[in-house]
Amino acid sequence: MDNSDDSILINPTTPPRADALRNHALLLETARQLFVEHGVEAVTMSQIAQAAGVGKGTLYRHFENKMALCFALLDQDQRELQEATLRQLRQNNPPYEQLCWFLEQAARFVIRNEALLRGFDVSAETVSLQHPAHFWWRQTIRMVLQKLAVYGDIDYLADTLYTMLHVDTIRFQRNMGYSVQRILDGLVLLVDKFILPPCGSDQTH
Repeated sequence: MDNSDDSILINPTTPPRADALRNHALLLETARQLFVEHGVEAVTMSQIAQAAGVGKGTLYRHFENKMALCFALLDQDQRELQEATLRQLRQNNPPYEQLCWFLEQAARFVIRNEALLRGFDVSAETVSLQHPAHFWWRQTIRMVLQKLAVYGDIDYLADTLYTMLHVDTIRFQRNMGYSVQRILDGLVLLVDKFILPPCGSDQTH
């Protein structure tokens, strides 16, 4: 058997070096801080590299442009939220507690990432309610509503709660002067007023 081409069966990809991983994490954290302090549009790639103490070439090896950097930040936070949600659902807490917990965590995600979600001219598709990166929120809400065996149209109720988590909704509320706590309390109020069973039902939290 001719083994002259055996090398094509071997994956030549090597794990990232430790210094590359450190630089990647440093650049993400530096960019996040600058975006929060100054806004996404006002921060340049040169400023990010300078603040991180690396050359521009290093920055561009990790992220081809500012949009790619923003998406990386969102992806990192989204993954952490998904992992935390899976852990929460596995704990088998009462569905009411699971729903309130998830709504709070998703709202906090939007609030802390508002600058990334709406801070510069990303495409409408990126922040669309149907974008897969966020649509799983709607599916999670619907799943917990099923556990609650709520009264009425589950799909419509899930859509209502999901819409309240959209960045445009929360941004409007923030511009109206709502505090973070008021937004979080309002989500629980919606659950209590519209999701819980009618008076006289034997269903409890």
